[in-house]
Amino acid sequence: MLNYKSFLEKKIMLAKEDVLKYIKEMPDHFSIEDLMDKLLFLHKIEMGLEQSKNNQVISHQDVKDQLKKWLK
Repeated sequence: MLNYKSFLEKKIMLAKEDVLKYIKEMPDHFSIEDLMDKLLFLHKIEMGLEQSKNNQVISHQDVKDQLKKWLK
C-alpha cells in the first residue's frame, strides 16, 4: 500500500519535465492511483539519488551481513 503521507512530508523536488515525460508514457486513460504510483516511484528514485549524493548508503557487504542475521 502506498504511503502518501510520508510521500508528502519529504521535501524532495521533482522536475516538471521528468513528471511530464512519465505522464506522456502512460496510457491515454489511467487512474489517479496509477498516477500517484508513478509519482511516488519518481519521488523514491529522487530520494535515493539524494541519499547517495550525501553518502547515506550501506555497502553491499553490510546488507549481506544484515540479511544473514535476519534469516537465522
